Amino acid sequence: MAAPISSSAFFTECEISPAQFARITDVLHEHAGIRMREGKEGLVRARLAKRLRKLNLPDFDAYLDFVEKEPSRREFAEMIDALTTNKTSFLREASHFDYLRDAVFPTLKGPVRIWSAGCSSGEEPYTLAMLANESFSDINTRDVRILATDLSHRVLATAKAATYPAEIMVDVPSAWMQKYWTRTRDPQGREVCEAGKPLRRLVHFAKLNLMERWPMQGPFDAILCRNVMIYFDKATQQQLVERYWALLRPGGHLFVGHSESLTGLTHRFRYVQPAVYVK
Repeated sequence: MAAPISSSAFFTECEISPAQFARITDVLHEHAGIRMREGKEGLVRARLAKRLRKLNLPDFDAYLDFVEKEPSRREFAEMIDALTTNKTSFLREASHFDYLRDAVFPTLKGPVRIWSAGCSSGEEPYTLAMLANESFSDINTRDVRILATDLSHRVLATAKAATYPAEIMVDVPSAWMQKYWTRTRDPQGREVCEAGKPLRRLVHFAKLNLMERWPMQGPFDAILCRNVMIYFDKATQQQLVERYWALLRPGGHLFVGHSESLTGLTHRFRYVQPAVYVK
């Protein structure tokens, strides 16, 4: 029996050709709007080689054949996970939450609708849920809903579980920790924090590819699409901004990441402050 190929030997043999890299970037752009720039060949090779090993596939062409033919599209989601960075945290880019608390929430008199587009592992929508609980004195009777969507099955599973390592909760105010989170231990004995019902009941998670049809009708009071559009080319960004405009109520706000802006795009939003726009 031949000896199994070591990881280092596999990585050496599993080269990525210019044609294969182009094919990967085409698949990403066509199905998810993501444009992988030239110069990222090494990153793509390193990250997808792990998927090839796991699936026991010989090369990138075989892998892409599998991705494109798999009916469930689960491996496509795994590929997206491998090639993008799901970096997030509680109260990330805190000025946005200050603005929501001070300038947006006090003006809302009826139902409240917020969309976290590209919610990753859930820190953003749970931050919104804590903020809503603190901002609306009638939260127990008011119609407040936070839609949180992402393309990735994996990060959505984490978000729905609503349980996070205690060490990543450092930016959450201690008063909020006491009101909305329960400290416990996971099966490995590590300290974790579980979201309580006041947060869970406000947030609805759903899988959504931003490039496909959006089933929700709106209108939303605020849409947060932060640190997502950096993966898209200008044409895709333009399309997304127009679709966000259509789903926002008049006076509704669009929040993008601090490393992003609508500069260079044709849009009808009014600039408010860095990474904040109003319809």
